[in-house]
Amino acid sequence: MGNTSSMLTQYDIEEVQQHCKEAFTQQEIVSLYERFCQLDRNNCGFIPSDEFLSIPEFAVNPLSQSLLRMLDGLNFKEFIAFLSAFSPRATLQHKIEFIFKVYDTDCNGKVTFQDMLTVLRDLTGQYMSEDQREEVLAQVLEEAGYTKDSFLVLSDFMKILGNSDLKMEAEVPVD
Repeated sequence: MGNTSSMLTQYDIEEVQQHCKEAFTQQEIVSLYERFCQLDRNNCGFIPSDEFLSIPEFAVNPLSQSLLRMLDGLNFKEFIAFLSAFSPRATLQHKIEFIFKVYDTDCNGKVTFQDMLTVLRDLTGQYMSEDQREEVLAQVLEEAGYTKDSFLVLSDFMKILGNSDLKMEAEVPVD
């Protein structure tokens, strides 16, 4: 699996399937492997961030820069683990863990007001002023029982989003 020009063996497929917690079927893993190989133009076993930006849907995503931090240099197994949060078979906990990683911009295991503001800035762009973003975010935090000075950890995200019906699904075309 290290060399993208090689084919996946049944063992590789099963190993990847276990690694992504059964979020993808074997057929989906094979299709994703083919896409991974297309993106790995240098045939080095991982995808550099500039290759992700070559995907139009990714490039226009307002969170693309945050996602690039998580994606840069992933091998196939890590690539599948990343994508597994978007599978309809992913658990709510898995999806919340992914969202937490997006918000944890400095990867320190804590999400600050500034971290959340950064993501909100990416999502709203020029459609909201900085003051509006800060006001909205402070209100949302207050309603959830937190302040601007709070540090949120993963368990806080679980508490806040744990009763939601998150829809983070992407379709994996299977040939």
